[in-house]
Amino acid sequence: MPKPWATLGIDLHLEPTGPGLRRGLTDALREAVRTGRLAPGTRLPSSRSLAADLGIARNTVAEAYAELVAEGWLTARQGSATRVADRTVSAPTGATAPPRAPAPSRPERPRPAYDLVPGTPDLAAFPRTEWLKAARRAFLAAPHRALGYGDPRGRPELRTALAGYLSRARGVRADPEHIVVCAGFVHGLQLLGTVLRGRGVQTVAVESYGLVPHWKQLTAAGPATVPLPFDELGTDPGALTHEGAVLLTPAHQFPMGVPLHRDRRATVVDWARRTGGLVLEDDYDGEFRYDRQPVGALQGLDPGHVVYLGTASKSLAPGLRLAWMVLPPPLVAEVTAAKGGVDTCGTPDQLTLAEFLTSGAYDRHVRAARLRYRRRRDALVRALADHAPHLQVTGIAAGLHAVLRLPPGAEQSVVQAATWQGLALHGLTFYRHEAATVEPLDALVVGYGTPPDHAWAGALEALCRVLP
Repeated sequence: MPKPWATLGIDLHLEPTGPGLRRGLTDALREAVRTGRLAPGTRLPSSRSLAADLGIARNTVAEAYAELVAEGWLTARQGSATRVADRTVSAPTGATAPPRAPAPSRPERPRPAYDLVPGTPDLAAFPRTEWLKAARRAFLAAPHRALGYGDPRGRPELRTALAGYLSRARGVRADPEHIVVCAGFVHGLQLLGTVLRGRGVQTVAVESYGLVPHWKQLTAAGPATVPLPFDELGTDPGALTHEGAVLLTPAHQFPMGVPLHRDRRATVVDWARRTGGLVLEDDYDGEFRYDRQPVGALQGLDPGHVVYLGTASKSLAPGLRLAWMVLPPPLVAEVTAAKGGVDTCGTPDQLTLAEFLTSGAYDRHVRAARLRYRRRRDALVRALADHAPHLQVTGIAAGLHAVLRLPPGAEQSVVQAATWQGLALHGLTFYRHEAATVEPLDALVVGYGTPPDHAWAGALEALCRVLP
């Protein structure tokens, strides 16, 4: 009977067969190489190590290696490890080369030279040095148990740090016990969608302009999305009736860029109190404002009916996959259960962000980023005034993007021209809910956060070239 041999590593399984041990080992190795299970260049264990793993004589392994080297399956040099030969260059007569992986297909379009799509900060400006310092401090101070299976709500160090920061900087009434850390905003929305479905919610009101992936996340969980009216004062919550929840960006409507009017903030809170509905507040870029006082979180008006959602994706980097929810107390257990009762976010980054917040490094980074993005915003406004003074730019008092109004019917042709110029750019139509009743508006949504500093001037020039 053939025996299983776990031999050369955790990813390799040999089953020597045949009349003799050496012959069986040789055949098994040859087959592993021939079929591509051992890729060209793979380093094999020394004959001593493999013999010890197999419980056989070292000479048996050495003879098998020597035979496969002579056949061209393996290579060996004095003082160097035995490796799988690259037989695409020279293969033994009659040998069949292992199947090659198919060449990756070419992208349909070349990668754009400039990216003005909103939603991503300047990743080149990520504070790597300060982040590494914070990580070192956090790990040296963390107890061993911090690396175990933790609280499904997230590390207590991070929840405590977030409660202090959000209270101070965003006017959120936060208790660490009511904060749940999640793997990005979409993950938080997925958890809330599951909770809403469990509560029997059939519809969730959303804004007429927003992000399609967010709407799809809610509908995937069960509830349908219904868009609310929109005008110069922002989203109009007066149309709310029997919906179980409403998703809003009240501090800086995405993508139109206007804050929710104070009377409408009161209206949506009154609706939630009257009907028991939930307000899901997406505070995606609340730290970045330039020409106005900061707009505090809607959650501060009624923590019992508003779920506050924040994220590190705009202030630091989306690759961290860190976001947080400040929940009404009755909702904490339901969201924790929807999360599966486990912490799904990596402990190292949670501990580092906690240290980054408490040490003041986060505040310093945000202030520096705010100044850098304001300079970009100002350069954008000047360039538009020089090259396209007939076009109106709005939504520039805060955030990382601006809305550029276009003549009627011009949006599609401008976006197409941008593609030809190697410029990634979205029109306002890209963000319009398919069931929205607002009158269509031709405009561009220009994100000025993404390009690194060295590419910003070129991106502005490319934008100006495609404007009507």
